[in-house]
Amino acid sequence: MSSTPTSFHSTPHDTAPKASHFLRQIIDKDLAEGTYASRRWAGSPGDAAHHAAAPLDSARIRLRFPPEPNGYLHVGHAKSICLNFGLARDLGGVCHLRFDDTNPEKEDQLYVRAIMDAVQWLGFSWESGGASHLYQASDYFDFMYRAAEYLLEQGLAYVDEQSAEDMRAHRGDFGKPGVNSPFRDRTPAENLARFRQMRGGELDDGAAVLRAKIDMASPNINLRDPAIYRIRRATHHHTGDVWCIYPMYTFAHPIEDALEQITHSICTLEFEDQRPFYDWLLHHLVQGGLIASPPPRQYEFARLNLSYVVTSKRKLAQLVSEAKVSGWDDPRMPTIVGLRRRGYTPEALQLFAERIGVSKSDSWIDYASLEGCLREDLENKAHRGMAVLAPLKLVLSNWAEVFGQDSYTEDCSLPALPHSPEGQAPPAARVFKIGREVWIEREDFEEVPPKGYKRLFPGNLVRLKGGYVIECTGCVRDASGQVSEVQAKVIPGTKSGTPGADSVKAKAAITWVGAADGVQAEVRLYDRLFSEAHPDAGGRDFMQSLNPDSLSVVTAWVEPSLAQALPDQKFQFERHGYFVADRVDHAAGKPVFNRAVGLKDSWGK
Repeated sequence: MSSTPTSFHSTPHDTAPKASHFLRQIIDKDLAEGTYASRRWAGSPGDAAHHAAAPLDSARIRLRFPPEPNGYLHVGHAKSICLNFGLARDLGGVCHLRFDDTNPEKEDQLYVRAIMDAVQWLGFSWESGGASHLYQASDYFDFMYRAAEYLLEQGLAYVDEQSAEDMRAHRGDFGKPGVNSPFRDRTPAENLARFRQMRGGELDDGAAVLRAKIDMASPNINLRDPAIYRIRRATHHHTGDVWCIYPMYTFAHPIEDALEQITHSICTLEFEDQRPFYDWLLHHLVQGGLIASPPPRQYEFARLNLSYVVTSKRKLAQLVSEAKVSGWDDPRMPTIVGLRRRGYTPEALQLFAERIGVSKSDSWIDYASLEGCLREDLENKAHRGMAVLAPLKLVLSNWAEVFGQDSYTEDCSLPALPHSPEGQAPPAARVFKIGREVWIEREDFEEVPPKGYKRLFPGNLVRLKGGYVIECTGCVRDASGQVSEVQAKVIPGTKSGTPGADSVKAKAAITWVGAADGVQAEVRLYDRLFSEAHPDAGGRDFMQSLNPDSLSVVTAWVEPSLAQALPDQKFQFERHGYFVADRVDHAAGKPVFNRAVGLKDSWGK
């Protein structure tokens, strides 16, 4: 598999900030004690003989991010990417991107490309020292088969031809030991011959499996002779029809780590019960001289549990298949492609991963924490602009009297970015026109104002932000009685930025867009996809928790600087929140914006 990922300029590991957590402490201890100092690296994955004559590994540690290419990555994977690649970056190591493609029925090259894109977009690279560390488990199928034959020769595995139902029944449960298979006592020679028949296609799918021979009475059910190979006639996206038997994940994964000389194999807590088999297998393969020593060690951390979100691939696929969302990249989805389209930045997701930390204990993270990281990242990045999402026409009735003609327009300006990042020159101010007619938000006018209301109502003075102070004189209603137009008078000499700007005191400043140069835009107001914090808790139907208000689409007016946006460009719509020009549908002459996040948490108690 080849690629040319963008280079990743990492912070040197000796000057990078050190996030303290138990995994970091484990790795620091191993480095201090030289646990893996004797490792050798031949420049590519391989068995013990491959690495034996190679120089000592220049990487202080080797980690890996090993997704199965059977779907789109989500926010939980983003945490794992940031953890593994970040530790390698900070500690002078290397992180591999490895596709765990041992299940041909569910995997696809489409997902391979999407995963590579997600890792790069998040700011990381699998290249180090001019070498690519992009690997796939299917490249190791020959060695895995060789390892399986070694186990058979040593009497550590056997071919089981029980039915799937019998195997389940004989496995036992937490209160009852398992029962040995009637095929368990075959000789190594008999098992080896039968396994070769499996490989040769002489047995039907499901007719037999290869099992490790460990202990059917083990209190850890994962050690009760786990299956390590199955027959599956399916075309693999990489190896085609070369194989009709495929290794099980629990067998393949430790071997992949060993061949790649991984030091610390970091995974989520659901694999904790599999660690004894991980260690059992690598112990025997080291003993047989098949893999290099010392072997990798597995460590587990708590997966990300984010409120108002489901991350099950099955459930996400159901949302797509039942058209509850527009696709995997729908901005309400927790997929990385969805978050990206929503307007999330790599920096925001990296900040989120750092903030929530790493723990051995399961806990829930409030979705507001993720949103807060995006606000923090965009605060001094996103250019400002005014947009009117619920337009109501405002007519300045004395415009011609003040400026000589109704068609007269005047340039106004406001900073594109109030606070530029340190060391960067501020961007050019944005310029927009004011004229006789402008668009304002419908909520900025009340004919009979409630107590404390400071915006437009008859007799009140308000500043059009960046423009003039105006005095509201009344409104016009349509046949249904709805306000269709607000009327006001402009106060001469009060334009923002001029000497007379403060000569008249206004009680409020409101956003607006000029009718002369404003541009209509489609604005998609996204919110949380679920109205319940734990939509699938207790096995309930998560579809019943869908938020009916997770998307509304409005036709808005935006100032010209926003209309010139490029796809994926982020802005702060003043008073409304942070928005992004949709990376799929936005085009010149047809602007489309997605709300990424509001200016504050509207779900807070």
